[in-house]
Order: sequence, then structure tokens, then C-alpha cells
Amino acid sequence: MDDAAGCENQDEEVVAMVEETQSGDEEANSNESSWNMDCSTVLRVKTLHISSPILAAKSPFFYKLFSNGMRESEQRHVTLRINASEEAALMELLNFMYSNTLSVTTAPALLDVLMAADKFEVASCMRYCSRLLRNLPMTPESALLYLDLPSSVLMGEAVQPLTDAAKQYLASRYKDMTKFQEEVMALPLAGIEAILSSDDLQIASEDAVYDFVLKWARAQYPKLEDRREVLGSRLARFIRFPYMTCRKLKKVLTCNDFDHEVSSKLVLEALFFKAEAPHRQRSLAAEESATLNRRFIERAYKYRPVKVVEFELPRQQCVVYLDLKREECANLFPSGRVYSQAFHLGGQGFFLSAHCNMDQQSSFHCFGLFLGMQEKGSVSFAVDYEFAARSKPTEEFVSKYKGNYTFTGGKAVGYRNLFAIPWTSFMAEDSLYFINGILHLRAELTIRH
Repeated sequence: MDDAAGCENQDEEVVAMVEETQSGDEEANSNESSWNMDCSTVLRVKTLHISSPILAAKSPFFYKLFSNGMRESEQRHVTLRINASEEAALMELLNFMYSNTLSVTTAPALLDVLMAADKFEVASCMRYCSRLLRNLPMTPESALLYLDLPSSVLMGEAVQPLTDAAKQYLASRYKDMTKFQEEVMALPLAGIEAILSSDDLQIASEDAVYDFVLKWARAQYPKLEDRREVLGSRLARFIRFPYMTCRKLKKVLTCNDFDHEVSSKLVLEALFFKAEAPHRQRSLAAEESATLNRRFIERAYKYRPVKVVEFELPRQQCVVYLDLKREECANLFPSGRVYSQAFHLGGQGFFLSAHCNMDQQSSFHCFGLFLGMQEKGSVSFAVDYEFAARSKPTEEFVSKYKGNYTFTGGKAVGYRNLFAIPWTSFMAEDSLYFINGILHLRAELTIRH
């Protein structure tokens, strides 16, 4: 060290820095490895003149070292044993404790200093490194590096904003996972956790999230017991089982990749949530949002969830409820569409789609609602259907359109201007159809015999 920084201080001590190479038996980044080096070779001893009050004030580690090591005698020097690879970072750290600045600016060098600051308990330097790293351009590689820091470093309050930024970066970069399938499949566990914790995943449905997690786990953990462990203890909490379809939840119960006890608990919890009244569901989601766990919070699915009531007798019939938020509808302008998740009638899959489109005369934009049958073989299917929406002031469902149609796979039928008003009136503040910011739609389907 330059003596200039500490030259006015009379309490100058000597630190002998012993550099060692590792024998290969120790974990390279283990905190203890630097202190248990009985079988390593001393490369060189370096003597530094330091000011013990300055170091002790910045670091509990040095405070203990100087107070314990020097109380017994008038001893004026202590010895630190470090790996050769740590020398540059320790010199930077000592320099920081005098000057509050660092000369290094690259991510790898700053990470080395951060690790040294954690080891020698210099919280102010950890905060400083964390801030500098956050200001550097983030890449997938650097984000994963930050999430892969030793747990002692990750636990540090100083590093929290850096790891939060890394998680946010990965969640935002990979929010449309289908675009980066190969890249995402190659990500390590910490990266997958960061992506799955996001509410903004652009994915078809929670069923698709579950399918992806299984596919990734099978590729990364070929051994069943390892896979069960990682799914049960790490990944299951990121799958929002309450938003999966009942058909898929049945499959979860028979899936061998999950421990049976774990899957039963998850499915039971999901079914209880589905059975709750909407106001109870909202309060459960609100309670959750305050915690790290977000299993009751709905993501921005590409296919919107629906509630379905099915009847077998006296006629095969289903009643489907689809809720759309005002901002979801606003995002449809000028020519967007949003699809519901599939629902089933008579063994056939159907879906609803809401559109912003031009009216029949192409004179203005308006809200359209359509009913489609999923592509499957050449079955033709005669259905009576009725569309309704809750309307002010009564807030009851009011029928808007009735019809019948013989479906074949891939065909859709509906009404281009469901409310018989222009888009601007539909979206206006005094619109009759948004109740507390939600558009409530209902479709009733009956098989014709």
C-alpha cells in the first residue's frame, strides 16, 4: 500500500500477507479454503504497512484480528494467508478502505473484490461493488454469474439489489420463452427460477409452464431421485397450480416425476382455491403478493383462464365465463385479439376469442366476440350458442347475441360488433360494460340433437 493514505496515523501496524497455491483438495471459492492450507505451498510473503484503526473501523474481521491478535503482547504485525488468485482483489479492497474508491471497472474484477469484501466483512465495499455492477450493461452470462455467487455473499443485504436486477433482467429477456426455447432449456436452475417467478411470462397457460418445467427437469436431471428432489424442493413453488386446468391437474397426480405426497398436496391446494368465491380468491392473492410465494397470482397468459359449468342432462351443455380487464381490452386496439383457454363439450375442444375489428360496413372499430372449435378430425358438430355480458346499472348478465352453427374443426362463429356500439363508446369511462374495470362475458353452448 502507498503509505500516503495512512501516514498521518501513528498507529501503524504491519500485515504480512502470505500467498499460497491450492493443493487441489479445497473448493476454489470456499471461504474456509484460504485458512486450511496445511498441504499448500507458500509462494511468497509480502509485508504491508497499514493503519489498524482505519481497517478495524471498516471491517469486523479486522477489528477482531487486531484486538484479539495484539492484546497479549506489544506485537505489531499479523499474518493473513490467502490464495495467489486473491491478491489483486485484496489489494483493491485495502485501497478501498482508505480511499472509498476502486481502480477496477470490469465485471470479473469487481466480482473478485466483492468476494474479498464478503470474506473480510467490509460491507461498505460490498455495497459499492454491487452498485457498480448494477450500472454495467447486463448480459445473460453476467446475470447468471451474479445469481451463482456463494450463498454467504448472496445472503448479504448489500448484494440483494444486484441479484434482484439479475432476476428481473432474465425474466424480462426470456418472458416469451417460446422464442428462446433452446437458450432457456440450457439455463441453470437459478436462471429458470428467476424466469418462472415473473407474473409477466408470455405463455399460453399455466399448463404450458408445467409442461416446460417437466421437460427442463428431465433434460437437466436424468436421475429420477435428483429430479424429484429439485422439483419438490425448488421448482414446484414457481408453478401456479391453481391456474392449471382440471384436466392437467389430474395428470399431475399420476406424474412419476413428483413425489406422490408433494403432488397430492399441490393439487388439493389448487382445487380448494378454484372452489373459493372470487372475493376470497382475490384476498388470498393479495396476501400472497406480500410474500415471495406467488402461486395464487394470475400471470398474463396468452390464453385467458375461463370458468366452466358443465351439464350432461337433460342436454349436453356448458356455460363459460370469461373476464377481461379494461387494460387487456385497450391493448386490443386497433386489430388485436385475445383467446380463452380451451373448454370441452361433447368431447370436443372449444375456445372464445375477443377481437377489436371493423364493423360490417368497415366504418368504425368495435368489440367482437367469437366461438371456435379446435382442429380435430372431420367431426361436424351442431351447437346452439348465446353470448351475454354483465351491464350497468343492474350488473346482471344481459343476452347480446344468439345463434346456432354446425362446426367443423378449425371453424369459428360470432359477432363482429357484440355491443352494437363503436370502440370509443365501449372503452369510454362511462361504459356500461366495465364493472370495477372488468368486462364480464358469458357464453352458453348446447349440443343440438
